[in-house]
Amino acid sequence: MTVLLIGNFLSASVGNRGVCEELAERLRDGGWTVLTASSRPGRVARLTDMLATIWSRRREYEAAQVDVYSGPSFLWAEAAAWTLRRAGKPYALTLHGGALPRFARRWPRRMRRLLGGAAVVTAPSGYLGEQLRAYRADLRLIPNALELARYRFRERTRPAPRLVWMRAFHEIYDPVLAIRVLARVRERWDATLAMIGPDKGDGSLERARAAAQELRVAGFVEFTGAVAKTAVPEWINRGDIFLNTTTVDNSPVSVLEAMACGACIVSTWVGGIPYLVRNGEEGLLVEPRNSDAMAEAVERVLRDRALAGRLSRAARAQVEACDWSVVLPQWRELLGSLTGKRQAAWAGLQGMAADEHR
Repeated sequence: MTVLLIGNFLSASVGNRGVCEELAERLRDGGWTVLTASSRPGRVARLTDMLATIWSRRREYEAAQVDVYSGPSFLWAEAAAWTLRRAGKPYALTLHGGALPRFARRWPRRMRRLLGGAAVVTAPSGYLGEQLRAYRADLRLIPNALELARYRFRERTRPAPRLVWMRAFHEIYDPVLAIRVLARVRERWDATLAMIGPDKGDGSLERARAAAQELRVAGFVEFTGAVAKTAVPEWINRGDIFLNTTTVDNSPVSVLEAMACGACIVSTWVGGIPYLVRNGEEGLLVEPRNSDAMAEAVERVLRDRALAGRLSRAARAQVEACDWSVVLPQWRELLGSLTGKRQAAWAGLQGMAADEHR
């Protein structure tokens, strides 16, 4: 089967390897022909390439899959879906991002129209499935996936105060909070922090460096920049406690990777995180932007070895359902079934349009 995947294939230029890139690689390894768009670094160029690929190569693929994000990227999904319909191609939509429910509440008709036109809509977490079910009732859950064999599990029964943070440097991920947590923990422990991820250019990296200087912990923070996907398990396993400081989130692959390694998760309680990490079960959750609460949670893990071991084991067990050996067959079945769903999707779209004009 030949499929077209529409998303951000930007690992070569920005360092982040998206879920869509992993899916494309796995499908190709399984013998499928996979077309992709787009790897263009500029927003306008990327959108133009997506739409041009959908139309110019419409005779080469049988079905498509489109990633959906909030904000300006939502327009890209709308434009891609419109072009796919004009090309007569069935398509699936995959929802991403913890901000999508808020966007849907602001633009309910746009969300309902977009989701209603797809043959099928998938979500990687129960959080998005629950939040967006009002806009389409038959959402299908397919989790973000990992190849677990690449992630060496190390049970944290004697955790050291080595902290790891792994996200892009952007305001929504609140990297400065990780610096503040380190400063608090260092009042009692000889703690260090590795901060891993690309700079998104909004000033967050500079603010994190400045906070480290101001709080006199600069010598105990390592800023690595983006690292290769193959190096991620090694970097996580250099530490014992994984900090997730985000203010908006869904089902982040970085947290899945840390869980696969058995790191003790200390995260903010936002969006889809509690659907993935249950407080006191697979990790400890605190309110966002609260350095005192997060530092206290870190120290709790360091003091209580039995708790650390339980969190470590439970985290690894939780992500076993996310292995590619489990997830890839779900994608193959879904994409393979799209051609038979085209007429049903069109009927639903026409009915929705009629409702809007009443």
